[in-house]
Amino acid sequence: MPWLITKYLLTAGVVVLVSEAAKRSDKLGGLIAALPLVTVLSLVWLYVEQQGQEKIANHAWYTFWYVVPTLPMFLVFPWLLPRLGFWPTLAASAVLTIAIFWLFAQALKPFGIHLL
Repeated sequence: MPWLITKYLLTAGVVVLVSEAAKRSDKLGGLIAALPLVTVLSLVWLYVEQQGQEKIANHAWYTFWYVVPTLPMFLVFPWLLPRLGFWPTLAASAVLTIAIFWLFAQALKPFGIHLL
């Protein structure tokens, strides 16, 4: 149980770090958020918990493919925000990301990459 609490605290600390940095500097907050900190922490947790190398490698592989279709959201969100407000923009961005992800997954199937 102490290990699980440690994992939660460190992982939550990353989110707090990003949000606090973003309050002080848009650029710094964006830079820290863009770093794959959650992925790195996940890889460390998998390794420390003695998961196999194949499991760890698969996690990194699929993370790459799942990140790609989320990138358009970061362009659409700032454009929609002044037009729709925060919550509608967040919802529209989520719907857009899901749609792009589905299209991306369909486009990768012929290449033997199955995301769904």
